[in-house]
Amino acid sequence: MQNSEAMALSAALLAAAGELTQRIHDGVVARGFEGLRPAHGFAFSRLAPDGATVTDLAAHLGVTKQAASQLVDEMVRKGYVERRPHPGDARARLVVLTERGRACTRAAEEAAAEAVRPWVELLGEGEVGLLRARLSRIAPAGPIRPTW
Repeated sequence: MQNSEAMALSAALLAAAGELTQRIHDGVVARGFEGLRPAHGFAFSRLAPDGATVTDLAAHLGVTKQAASQLVDEMVRKGYVERRPHPGDARARLVVLTERGRACTRAAEEAAAEAVRPWVELLGEGEVGLLRARLSRIAPAGPIRPTW
């Protein structure tokens, strides 16, 4: 693959990822979940279904514990998460989604389905399934992090 082709592929993937992130975010907001940024969604994905410590969340997001703690404070104030005693470590606190946070993740799933619908209309169900399978083969394992 030529350098220019590699750059064109990179640009297309980045543009699709950026648009997808924005469309999911816009869909969540349209469903009544305001005061959120896309970074919150990346945090929610780590907190669902069983919660996580601030340290776990920081590692997932690729940020400092202080930054993760500030994000958690913000999500607590907005009613999306709560802190609970950690069942296995008396020194730690577990951050878990509230019912509002779980409802927001369901809204994100609906928004994601809505966001990829145009791809299905353009490429067809089979091609989109093949795209998903191929991207799954090359996508790195581990958390999906926001681009800070």
